[in-house]
Formats: sequence, C-alpha cells, structure tokens
Amino acid sequence: MFNEEMHFESPIRWGMVGGGRGSEIGYSHRAAAQRDRLFSFVAGALDLNAERGKEFGMNLGLAADRCYPDYKTMFAEEAKREDGIQAVSIATPNSTHAEIAKAALEAGLHVVCEKPVTVHVEEALELKALAEKQNKMLAVMYGYCGFQMVHQAREMVQRGDIGAVRVIQMSFAHGFHNTEVEKDNPGAKWRMNPEVSGPSFIIGDCGTHPFYMAGLITGLKVKSLMCSRQSFIESRAPLEDNAHVVFNFEGGAVGTLWASAINSGSMHQQKIRIVGEKASLEWWDEYPNQLRYEVQGEPARILERGMPYLHNDSPGVSANRQGGGHAEGFFESWANIYHRYALAIDAFERGDTQFLEGHWYPNIDGGIDGVKMVNACARSADQGAVWVDYD
Repeated sequence: MFNEEMHFESPIRWGMVGGGRGSEIGYSHRAAAQRDRLFSFVAGALDLNAERGKEFGMNLGLAADRCYPDYKTMFAEEAKREDGIQAVSIATPNSTHAEIAKAALEAGLHVVCEKPVTVHVEEALELKALAEKQNKMLAVMYGYCGFQMVHQAREMVQRGDIGAVRVIQMSFAHGFHNTEVEKDNPGAKWRMNPEVSGPSFIIGDCGTHPFYMAGLITGLKVKSLMCSRQSFIESRAPLEDNAHVVFNFEGGAVGTLWASAINSGSMHQQKIRIVGEKASLEWWDEYPNQLRYEVQGEPARILERGMPYLHNDSPGVSANRQGGGHAEGFFESWANIYHRYALAIDAFERGDTQFLEGHWYPNIDGGIDGVKMVNACARSADQGAVWVDYD
C-alpha cells in the first residue's frame, strides 16, 4: 500500500508543456505526479499566451523566472541550471506532440506524453528510436490502466484463469458531444479539426483507451481490422463522432470496439469484456473497484479491489492507497501510473536494465499501437469500411 514514503533521495524535478488554466488534463497530470512526492513541479510553459501562463504558473507556486513563454525557451533555460528539470509532461493538442517530445528528448529529458503520442506512425517510430539513443524514458499516458482491477484481469488472463481468449468487446461511448458543443468550447473545438487532431476524433480521443487495455490484459496483437465511422454532427466531417471497429487478433481471437461521443444519456460506457474458453471478465470504468468474473455454469462473481483473494503478488493489483471498501478512482489510477514512471526514470538514471525489463508502465510501444490503430481505422473507413492490415 502506498503511503507517501519517499523512494528516492530527492524527488524528480519535473516540468509541464501545456495544461494551463482551464485544462482538466493538466490538473490530472499535476495531481497525479505530485501525489506520492516522487515528482517536484518546478517549471512550466503552460499556455500559448505567455502572460496568462506565467500568472497561472505563479499561482501554482512556480517561481516567476521558471514560468516560460514556450517549450523551446524552457528546455534551453532549464538546461543551464544545476537544478533544471529532469522530466517533462506534454499536455498539448495532438499535432504538437511529436515536435515537443523530440525537442525534450534531444534536451536530455524523460518524457510523459498525452496520447496520441503522434499523429503519424512514422513520427512515433522516430521518437522511439530517439528515446533509445538518448537512453531516456518515453511514456504515453493511458490514464485508466492504473486501476488495480485492470491488472487483476491481466493476471487472471495470463495465469489461465479464463482459458484461451476468444472474444474482446471494447467500448468508450459517451454522450457529451451529442450536440455541436464545440461552438462554445475551445477544448472541444480543436478535437474536430483534422489539422490539429489528426485523422480521427473519437477513435483517437476515447477508443484508444480500451484498445490499450485490451492489449495490456491479453497480450494479443491485431492482424487486421475493419472500421465504419460516421459524423452525426455533420460539421465534424471528415472526422467521426461515432465508429464501430471489428478486429482479427493473432491466434484467432476476434474483437469489437464502439467509440462514440453521441451516445445520448451515457456517461462514459467505457467497458472491456474478455471472453475466454472457460470464463469471462468484464471491467467498467464507472465501477473501477470491481471486476465481474463469470465462469460457465456457475454464479457470476464480483471481485472487489483490496481483497486477499486477488492476485496481490502483482504490483499492479496491490497498488492500493486505501483498504478494500473505500472507493479509489481516477486520480488514484493516474497516481499509480506516475509512481511507475518515477521508478522507471530512476532505473534509467541508474542504468538498471534488469529492473526495466520486468517493470510495466505505458511506454512508447503502447503509444505506437494506438497511432497504428487510429490510422488503420481511417484507411478502412475512408475506403468504405473494408478490411485492412494493421501494419
């Protein structure tokens, strides 16, 4: 159980690009990174408006001279300091991720990037090569994969509790954009612009989350897919606000994904169901402390976080902050991930390759998979919902 006990001699000096005033995602990063005192927030280029960003940064406790007008200035000035940042998180619109991550790695920084890590697959592959050359961590934030019961599902699948995986059902289908909300919401507006968002809106924005978890839980890789997508709010075209994807996985398993922003009345509807030859598992992010376990011919079981019958020898399962029965949620999941980022950064700095080989965190490989999936969906849909190879 986490209890704020320091694991390092001093916290990792950390900065942010983006995530300014009004950014929910920026607050999520800051709350998570500082939860266990493993990161110290010391610098930021938080806003395209330099004065607004400086004011906001100072209100967060940053020194005035470490509130920078842009990321290039921050990386250059921090490199001159003995106490300069060691890591940076990128919380900016999609099309900017590649150039900022590249500059950060070239400046010798460890990087946490919002998903999608890039818009184009080639850019993501180039970033992976650069991170390996620089020997720096390049992580991609999939914020829901820090929940303990996601890791319980992973352990049950990997240990054979449900048998060979046959079917994976995924959804992230909310209703918060069932009208043209982007008219009055700048944070939504850029997501509908292909020059900023890339080739997809809702598949990239939401569908990549359960897709990443499916890979984490099952370890299965996609062979091919078929995608049908729609723009029910016509002004969003060519980007979709609703999509259905069918997958063929290696080994014979099949899967589906429903990604939607126009599922009226729904909150998130982010679910993942893994059907095995002996049993099935189902996790829902609106009830994240529970995992439904259904064995054929037996009553369904609801497994609860924090209980001794779980696979608590897995660090992901036992990453509790409260005992069973107390609700843990979104920020705890993110904090669990940042905890793993901190351990990875420490291992990179110590050159502990053995630790890194056995240490899970959402890394660049998961980010590349997400970019591949989004681009393959766009190829399929734009050809009339045809089957396309994943790679």
